[in-house]
Amino acid sequence: MKNIKYVSPEEAVKVIKTGDRVHLSSVAVTPHTLIKPMVERGRNKEFHNVTIQHIHVEGQVEYANPEFEGIFHSEQFFVGGNLRKQTQAGYADYIPIFLSETQRLMRRGYLKVNVAMIMVSVPDKHGFVSLGTSVDATRAAIENADTVIAAVNPNVPRAWGDAMMHIDEIDIFVEDDIPLYVHDPAPLTDMDIKIGKNVAELVEDGACLQMGIGGIPNAVLAQLGNHKDLGVHTEMFADGILPLVEKGVITGKKKKTDPGKMVASFLMGSQALYDFVDDNPRVAMMDVAHTNHVANIRKNDKVTAINSALAIDLTGQVCADSIGITHYSGVGGQIDFIRGAGHSKKGKPIIALPSVTNKGISKISPTLLSGSGVVTTRANMHWVVTEYGAVNLYGKTLQERAKLLISIAHPDHQESLDKASFERFGPHYHYVRGE
Repeated sequence: MKNIKYVSPEEAVKVIKTGDRVHLSSVAVTPHTLIKPMVERGRNKEFHNVTIQHIHVEGQVEYANPEFEGIFHSEQFFVGGNLRKQTQAGYADYIPIFLSETQRLMRRGYLKVNVAMIMVSVPDKHGFVSLGTSVDATRAAIENADTVIAAVNPNVPRAWGDAMMHIDEIDIFVEDDIPLYVHDPAPLTDMDIKIGKNVAELVEDGACLQMGIGGIPNAVLAQLGNHKDLGVHTEMFADGILPLVEKGVITGKKKKTDPGKMVASFLMGSQALYDFVDDNPRVAMMDVAHTNHVANIRKNDKVTAINSALAIDLTGQVCADSIGITHYSGVGGQIDFIRGAGHSKKGKPIIALPSVTNKGISKISPTLLSGSGVVTTRANMHWVVTEYGAVNLYGKTLQERAKLLISIAHPDHQESLDKASFERFGPHYHYVRGE
């Protein structure tokens, strides 16, 4: 292995110049050791009009603050909580894109990456490092960037799959030792548990799971202890899978693609999760072009895709990225997996959500708020689950869908939803409801 020459972070970011587009590795491996000196250069007005591009980053995002207007411009493929206010105020922006296609923007030249700033594990004796907990679209950025700067950090787990890369692909190295961002699981609420039980009843033995992070996915996983031979092919997973691996519930034996392996594109969780991934051949951290491609997802049988939403109307239109015209998150991989599971043999695409918001407003509504983004169309919809039950909208008429969705709405809102349906669909609506 060739000797690596390390430079200071301040020296490394000197390659950034006016007009450049800079890609950041994401989530737990956000490279703050490189971001901080880049921001300082911007504060000193050493350049301007630099675009910062990423999926979701953890931690401070100074470059999106108003003081850096004209110096930095933040463009995200998914809006996280730390950039929500800046995006809503216009100091940061969002690129609507399926997660599966984020890599395509770079590989097909829609977005030219000048500098990729990443975090990697310590090189092994063969000169390979790992991207660790986030491959996502970063692999595409590395392939297409003019300059790749890597923060080499011993805290980054040595994950397998597309996460592995040779040091020859890196131009500039800096030393780093900051801890990875962790997201310890929060205690499950009564609502999480009720929804989790309803979703878990839909999961069959041998199913291939897609799920995210948070209370509902963890509540579902907590109910699967007696299942057999579950598999994992997902854009991301968190700590909820660990007990199922220990119990031998997750084996991946029934998977058609990557059999025996838990496949994901990025991870976020506790240190225990990162330790589990480290040098584990049962985990494959893959390019998002692999994990989220509908053709790959559908190859597995019984794909059970569990996603959530901000709101759903009585015809099955799902809003998952905005509240009216106020942008909130992003398209993410929801459609990738809704479509993939829908085409999978015995697959089950699921939207799981509480029936009401924290303020008691019904998430099942006659119509979506004006300006809301429709992430999953009514034509894509299959299962909808709340704490009051599960219904399958696939193949159902508009009036049948309204009846089914009202049946799992909060009881306090069922009467008003029923009235709105009657006003929308007319007298025949009562016949459809069997009255």
